[in-house]
Amino acid sequence: MHRTISASVAEELRRRIVDGEFRAGFQLRQEALAVEFGVSRIPVREALMQLEAEGLVKIHPHRGAIVSALSPEEVEELFELRALLEPRLLKASAPRLMEADYRRLREILKEYSSELHAMQVSRWGELNREFHLVLYQHAGQPRSLAIVANLLQECDRHTRLQLALTDGRARAEAEHDELLRLCVDGQIDAACKLLKTHIEGAGKSLLKYIHEHQNDGRAAESV
Repeated sequence: MHRTISASVAEELRRRIVDGEFRAGFQLRQEALAVEFGVSRIPVREALMQLEAEGLVKIHPHRGAIVSALSPEEVEELFELRALLEPRLLKASAPRLMEADYRRLREILKEYSSELHAMQVSRWGELNREFHLVLYQHAGQPRSLAIVANLLQECDRHTRLQLALTDGRARAEAEHDELLRLCVDGQIDAACKLLKTHIEGAGKSLLKYIHEHQNDGRAAESV
């Protein structure tokens, strides 16, 4: 029962963080959250520990849980790991993708495009994550896939920020479309090369934004 409640609390807190309702440095008080959600402190504590594992909060001994700021080092590591692992998964999975998979991928991209143009930020990270995981699902490498799934979850906030705060929306849409086309056409090596470039480009775009706003303190305010 606690796990179900804590998962629900974690989901709502995660949404508020990635949507920018809770900014970097915001203190998440267990007592206040327990009252708000109408639960005991135990599931709230479990939810905060889950969010810490995802990199969204930091739990300090005397200050409690604090919403994490965007760290250039963290962003660089996350996107480097993705660029290393995801092309390997795609190379193993793409030849095994079936028509049902391609139908689902097209559905995701259609919704993704609609949400991008409507500026519905809350769905961007989720749809991006689903698109990538469907591409990799037949790789037959469960450990690597689990790691990548976690990386994509950790990148959710980063992905939304990169798309919302930079000029990355048109590029993301075009590269996703091309990535799917290459897979359909059986051009697996070209698809893997594009995927690596796609991930690295998103990371560099976000890092550029962070570095440009660090000196005047606006990076933290934008999270």
